[in-house]
This record gives sequence, structure tokens and C-alpha cells, in this order.
Amino acid sequence: MNLPETYQSNMKALLGDDYNTYLRCLDQPMFHGLRINTSKISVEDFLKINPFSLTPVPWCPNGFYYDEKVDKPSRHPYYYAGLYYLQEPSAMTPAAVLPVEPGDRVLDVCAAPGGKSTELGAKLSGEGLLVSNDVSASRAKALLKNIEVFGIRNPLVLSELPFRLQDRFSGYFNKILIDAPCSGEGMFRKSYSMVTAWEHNGNELFANLQKEIIDGVLPLLAPGGMLLYSTCTFSPMENERSIEYLLSKDESIHVIPFDKAEGFADGRPELSASGNPDLAYAARLFPHKINGEGHFVCLLKKDGDSTGSFAEPFVTSQAGISSEASEFLSQIKPAFDQKRLHVSGDKISLIPKDFPAIGGLRVMRAGLFVGEMKKKRFEPSQSLAMALTKDAFSNVLDLAADDERVIRYLKGETIDDDSVKDGTVLITVSGYPLGWGKAGRGSIKNKYLPGWRMMG
Repeated sequence: MNLPETYQSNMKALLGDDYNTYLRCLDQPMFHGLRINTSKISVEDFLKINPFSLTPVPWCPNGFYYDEKVDKPSRHPYYYAGLYYLQEPSAMTPAAVLPVEPGDRVLDVCAAPGGKSTELGAKLSGEGLLVSNDVSASRAKALLKNIEVFGIRNPLVLSELPFRLQDRFSGYFNKILIDAPCSGEGMFRKSYSMVTAWEHNGNELFANLQKEIIDGVLPLLAPGGMLLYSTCTFSPMENERSIEYLLSKDESIHVIPFDKAEGFADGRPELSASGNPDLAYAARLFPHKINGEGHFVCLLKKDGDSTGSFAEPFVTSQAGISSEASEFLSQIKPAFDQKRLHVSGDKISLIPKDFPAIGGLRVMRAGLFVGEMKKKRFEPSQSLAMALTKDAFSNVLDLAADDERVIRYLKGETIDDDSVKDGTVLITVSGYPLGWGKAGRGSIKNKYLPGWRMMG
């Protein structure tokens, strides 16, 4: 691989005698990973129905390697059912290290395309709040899709600059993930375009951007809360020195240790200006030392024991819910808490408990989008289907993964079946929802969301 001379010099200084080993590994194929959605299925249960050849990722309990030459998990119906997310194995580390628990208020501030947010949401198990933000509206759309495929019921998806969150969420979050934009040195093997981008941008541009993000995010962390900072680069300027900058902004925040997998390298205090020994608690993932690409991870904690301040509450309104919508929603078990339903125009959403007010923010999704009220009918949403279980709806067509009708459905085609009642039907594969259909006269009209359909 052709690498810029300045980059080579930097890496020789960082790696010493390991440099040539690192260089050789860049000519080897990258590793591919699959992370199970534990909010829908346990690891044990997935492995019972798993059609692929998988081996565990040591640092992620629900992460596995697969061989892309043998398996194509992106073409399998279980992918469309949201049973797993395809993610580079090293990129699984940040969300695995941040100790999110049900009930937490979690912020993923640079969240697109959603690999880390989907895992954070799965850890919440529907309790608490997941705020997934990305400043790019186009990238936030991809983020939203992945969150909805995963069936996450308690999201707030935003597209804001971090500092714009301070008015609403000062001291609010007890878990924050900053997966910071970076020069991407750890991804050179994955995409050679990252090398070209590095030549154009270097490290300083991103180091300055990281400081801006840190300035915007730190006021959002509650006393006693934890913050996970990560990048996919090796540069001390973007790693140890960014952490050093963070620590200088708030003396109540400290780097704390976490369990490191075999092959994880310690952070390098000597590469910072202060030499703070706690920087050794951080970890660098080198592709010649682990089966994955390059990453940097640092876990920090703020002094105190508060659970965080409570933001102004969101006020729901059920005014205008149509009789057709009420009739449809009555079929869902367990029944939705009617006081948490919110009508905005012709759209209905299910707002999570203790949801904050969001006025003035650029909102992509608040809570679970349930569906739209049309003239004399109600159209349930794709996101609602993905958030259900097959036992939650009264009219279900469950198909085996190898049933040819599954692929036809995912491609948007009408499918044949006379076993279900006429009307709206939930289509599932091996018991896990894919989307809606409209049954009548022995066939099912396809209601699978066009933008999600399988191509080819």
C-alpha cells in the first residue's frame, strides 16, 4: 500500500519495531463482523437459527466474524428483520465498553450511520432514552433507518450541532458516546480513499473539530455520568491530546480503566503534553495485533452521584385520533398506554416515558412512529412493524427463512396466501417481523416500505 511519507514517519515513531509488521498487515484482507440485536433475540437463540459460519469477536459478547467469501448476511431475510447489524469488528468496541443499562439517558452525538447507536439502543431494552444525533441531515436519515430496523422504541433522532443541545440538555445525560470525526488512519486497509483524504486533510483539521465537539458535549454530562471517546485513527493529536483537552475543560472528569481484550494496546501518556499517567487506561487497537481495523477508545467518568437533571417534559396530545387508528391500535398486545400516544397532523407516535421537550431542535424522529391517518383508514408504519413481536398483532403470516415468498415480499411483490384473515397482516420470518401486507382473496398486497426493499 502506498502511504504518505509523513504518515509513515508518524507511525514509525508510534510503533517502533512493530512498524514493518503493521505495514505487512495492510496487504491482508480486512475482517467482517456481524453484531446480534439482543433487543430482539438473545445470542443463544440466534445461534440456534444462524445460517452462517460465525466465530466470536473477543471484545463484544454479541459480535461475530463471518467470511464474506462464503456468507452474504446482507442478503438474508434475518438482516431485513433487524436481527443483526453488519459492523467492522473493531468498531463494535466503543458501544461494548460504554456500560449502558436500561433506564439510562444516552447520547450518541456523532451517530450516523447508526452502528453504535443500534447497540446502545439494544442495551437500553426499551427503557430510558436514546438520543442519536448527527449534524448531517442526509447521514441522519440513514441513522434513522437503522434505528427503526432494530425496532428501538425509545429514540430521539436529531440533526444538530452539539452546542445546540445545551439549552435543552444541560447535565441531562448519564451516558455519552463521542465517536469523533477523525482522519481515519485505522481504516486505510478498509478503504484506500481514506489515504487520499488523509493527504488532503491531515490530523490538525480533525483535532480542531474534535475540540469543538468536546466543548459542545461536556456540559451535557450529568454528575456521576460516563463518557466514551473514540476514533478510528492512531494519531496522538486526535487521541491522547484530545482527551487531554477534554480533561482541561472539566476537572471533575477523569479517565477510568476498562477491561481490555488481548491485543489491545495501552494509551500513551508520553505522547501527551502533560504526561498524565491515567491516559494509559485508554486503548489503541492496531490491525496487526487484533483481527480488526484501527481504533482508539477512552472511558471517562464525572465525579458525583446524581442521576442527572430532568429536562422540561414533552406534552403529548391525543386530539384528533381517528376511529380507524384507534380500532387498529386496539389489535396490538400489550396495549399501548394511550396517554403516551401523540398526534401531530395526520401522524401518530408513541412517546417514551419521561420524554423531554424538543421544541426548537431539528428533529428527525421523536419516539416510535406508529403510522398515518388517511381518509377512512389508518396506515401502520414500517417502524411499528419492526418494534413488534409476532404475538403482538392479531393477524400474522409467519414464513420460514427459505420460503421463496420471503424474498418476493422483500422485493415489493404481491405474495399468495389464504391462511390469514382479510385485512392488514404482519409478515414475519421465523417469528420476527418484516413489515405489513394487505390480505384479500388469497393474496397479500405488499406494504413493505419501498425505500427498504431488497434490490436485485
